[in-house]
Amino acid sequence: MTIYVLAQFKIHDRARYERYMAAFPDVFARFGGTLLAAEEKPPVEEGRWEGDKAVLLAFSDRAAYERWHDSEAYRDISKDREAATEGSVIVLGG
Repeated sequence: MTIYVLAQFKIHDRARYERYMAAFPDVFARFGGTLLAAEEKPPVEEGRWEGDKAVLLAFSDRAAYERWHDSEAYRDISKDREAATEGSVIVLGG
């Protein structure tokens, strides 16, 4: 079953976040995920949202997601994202 990953966050250290973003495409490509959408300041259609960025990823299944998320390569670069942002990441089954 396809797994979708929705990340929403507020960026408070732009330089460190940019360092993460520079490394992200190469690491992400190694694990077969698909970037479905990524947008800074997306329009809010309903309700209230105070984040700076939303990202939607897809993986073929939970195991593929976990291989990426738990990999040494991703854990190494994610330190910059974790330090540079506040927000949430949720995983949804499709």
